Amino acid sequence: MQQSNAWPVTELSQNCAEQLSRFFPQVLAVRVPVQVTALRPGKTRLREATVLEFGGPEHVIFLSTLPLEFADRVKVESAQNAEVTEGSVVAVQYHEGRKAVAIRFLHGPCHWVTQT
Repeated sequence: MQQSNAWPVTELSQNCAEQLSRFFPQVLAVRVPVQVTALRPGKTRLREATVLEFGGPEHVIFLSTLPLEFADRVKVESAQNAEVTEGSVVAVQYHEGRKAVAIRFLHGPCHWVTQT
C-alpha cells in the first residue's frame, strides 16, 4: 500500500470563503444575494453582484472580483429586501485564483444577513 502525503479531499474542496470563515467563529453559513460597491474617492464606483457566503451580526464573508484590500470601505445592499449597510475590509483570503473578503460592519450589528 502506498502512503500519500496529500491533503484530504475535503481540505482541497474547501473554497476560500470557507477557509476564511475559520477565523470568524461567530459567522454561520448563509446564502444572501447582494450588490457590493467599493466606496472610493472619485466618480468611478466599482460594483458587483455576489452572495454572502457566511454572516453574523458583526461580519460577513463573500467571494469578490473587486480590487478590495484591507481597510477599504464597501456598501452592501441586499437584493431581496433593500437593506443597506457599510463595512470595512478586515481580511482577504486568496485560494486557487479566487478571493474571499471579510468585512466588519461600521454602524454596529447588522442582523438582516442572518435573518434572510
